[in-house]
Amino acid sequence: MSQYRLLPSAVLTTVVACSGVVVCAAQPTHEQLRIVAPAAPGGGWDQTARVMQQALQQAGIARTVPVENVPGAAGTIGLARFIGAERGRGDTLMVSGLIMLGGIVTHRSPVTLHDVTPIARLTGEYEVVVVPPSSRFASLRDLLDALRANPTSVSWGGGSAGGSDHILAGLITDAAGVSAARVNYIAFSGGGESLAAIVGGQVDVGINGYAELSAQIQAGTVQALGISSAERLPGLDVPTLREQGLDLVFENWRSVVAPPGISPADRDRLTRAIDAMVHSQSWREAISRYRWIDRYLPGEAFASFTDAEERRIRAILGKLGTNQDTVTLATAGLYPMFVLAGLAVTGIAALIAGLRRRQPSTSAARRWRSAALVGAAVVLNLVLAERVGFIVGSAVLFWLTARAFEERYPLRDALIGCTTAVAAYVLFARLLDLSLPAGVLERWF
Repeated sequence: MSQYRLLPSAVLTTVVACSGVVVCAAQPTHEQLRIVAPAAPGGGWDQTARVMQQALQQAGIARTVPVENVPGAAGTIGLARFIGAERGRGDTLMVSGLIMLGGIVTHRSPVTLHDVTPIARLTGEYEVVVVPPSSRFASLRDLLDALRANPTSVSWGGGSAGGSDHILAGLITDAAGVSAARVNYIAFSGGGESLAAIVGGQVDVGINGYAELSAQIQAGTVQALGISSAERLPGLDVPTLREQGLDLVFENWRSVVAPPGISPADRDRLTRAIDAMVHSQSWREAISRYRWIDRYLPGEAFASFTDAEERRIRAILGKLGTNQDTVTLATAGLYPMFVLAGLAVTGIAALIAGLRRRQPSTSAARRWRSAALVGAAVVLNLVLAERVGFIVGSAVLFWLTARAFEERYPLRDALIGCTTAVAAYVLFARLLDLSLPAGVLERWF
């Protein structure tokens, strides 16, 4: 009988205790928790930061959660500012991930993720390859055929150089049997800029995370050619890359880090806050809504994962030839080309001088003619190198320079010029890894 009298009291005690827990949980553990998104508005990092903002506030983990965007260089500008300006602050977090690792490698950043305090990996996301509705590519097969015919004729648009979009473009090109170093990739600082370029037809092909492109795919403003998942996603009528003949599965991931120099107590508080956030109803709904993959991994396990992932990304970018800032004719300017032209002129002049027999002194008119031919050779080289390729432009340079010194052997000089142009291209483009346009000879070089 006594046990039945005690039951209401026990139930009441339990209810009061649970109510106390609910009340405590409703009290924010942070008055303010700032989040830095190291990218322009509209991209995956910005989207993740905004979802975190909403989840942290709705779960009562933080009273206010301002978000700050610091775009540039695949997040490395934001990373450098975060390390310098936020050091020791226990109320600040920054979104990071695979794209930032790629940026660190590509831009040879002096600061890395080893310089921040790891908190947790949050999500994974598959990437989608899309084209405008009026695209010449009706399918992935059309795109692959164009890549095999002339890789540089296909322009790709996506996030920062060395990031997940760039990596996937290189992997697709490589899987198609074409050197990934020939990818004509146009990098944008944020998902908003990238999306505008894709929809506006400024690039032939776009790559981005599914969450950033889902609304446009559903609205029909872009056409999805493939998704990088292993199997088709439920409710999404987009074929995978694998089922279309490319043995390729690729997943981007995002994480959150804290500034360097924070105390162990602050690190524990931030870790507990993120743990509460990823188990909140608001976060779970966002995971489902954006089709993100739950990749939550906190603490030291996340730090170990980051180290291993950095080694993997370095290996991939090294294989694809994107592990360093690319030098092109457009970015290098005219000065290096004048230097190359001067070296070429000097070399050809020395060659001709060694081959020809001693000739009588030439007239002033002949000297002016020779100078004019050399000048025309340099100008034509600079013009033709961009329009029809480095090899053709250099061959014209060498042949006209030879004409300025010796007129009797045009066929011999043409053969020497072509051979020297090919050798120069192989030296600069293959051995020194400079991105020189092969132009009309693309399929052979």
